[in-house]
Amino acid sequence: MSDSVPAGPAQRELDRALDRVSAAAVAAASAALLGLVAVQGWQVFARYVINDSPSWTEPVTLLLLSTAMSLGAAAGVHGNRHFGFTLLAEHTRPGVRRALDAVSALTVAALGAVIAWWGAVLLLDGLAIKTAGAPLPQSINYLPLAIGGGLMTVFALHRLALAWRAPTTEAR
Repeated sequence: MSDSVPAGPAQRELDRALDRVSAAAVAAASAALLGLVAVQGWQVFARYVINDSPSWTEPVTLLLLSTAMSLGAAAGVHGNRHFGFTLLAEHTRPGVRRALDAVSALTVAALGAVIAWWGAVLLLDGLAIKTAGAPLPQSINYLPLAIGGGLMTVFALHRLALAWRAPTTEAR
């Protein structure tokens, strides 16, 4: 994103709140990755050492993987570390750069909203069906997608607001 004009107290408080939400998403994604390592470690030990492979490890692994991926992606949007084509924007005038940043933020917000919507639809659709091997609803893996998509949307809309606040002339 472009350098922006100084923010007021309300904007700074919003920035801090979103920073805390992003940090919580990173912490949850990190915990999910650690859980993933523990569950898979147990799976390997149980299968090859004690010859008693537990059935719950696969559904739990999928849930942890979905959580790490979704929340990590949302935090990437907040930090503007997601995939993007910034080369063009970096070599344009500030007004054009501002418009390109806005289009980029709107695109990410739209994708996040679609992920959140369909994640929620799929979650609700399969709540009554139990997962084989674990006492979880079959659709539980869509919960992190719905949450992550929602966070992506919020973070991208914040990026859009920052893009609109960016100066349209070069500072001299």
